[in-house]
Amino acid sequence: MSMSLRENLLELLERDSRLLPEDLSEQLGLDETLVAEELGRMIDEQVICGYNTLINWEKTDREFVTALIEVKVTPQRGRGFDRIAQRIYMFDEVKAIYLMSGGFDFTIIIEGPNIKEISYFISDKLAPMESIMSTATHFVLKKYKDHGIILEKPHKDDDRMIVSP
Repeated sequence: MSMSLRENLLELLERDSRLLPEDLSEQLGLDETLVAEELGRMIDEQVICGYNTLINWEKTDREFVTALIEVKVTPQRGRGFDRIAQRIYMFDEVKAIYLMSGGFDFTIIIEGPNIKEISYFISDKLAPMESIMSTATHFVLKKYKDHGIILEKPHKDDDRMIVSP
């Protein structure tokens, strides 16, 4: 099964969002105008929602804490989960929010300068919301791979194969 122009463009951009329409058209062997028009349509349709740079912040002087919060909620009649998610994602601390299946309803990923600020967000902003039943917080200790990118290549200390009797 062959991939559509959209799928090809999206896969290339997902790997490298710096690619320009001329680069994309060259890689796909297509007319640059056709590629630019399709990119414009996907932006208008919110298929492409933004362009990000993945940064390994552990290699910088910036210090912050990332937390994953499991949240159980009581959905509002006639409004479901969407209205609650909208209220939550409006907070600047919230980097991502996902509706989940299983033992809890939302996964929220937040960042703050320290654990105290994360705790403040949960206790003073998130937990008091009328629809929130419970939260469970997990702190990220180290990121190895993010958005499909390995953040730190393994060291090649010893390439010899281990042989056991």
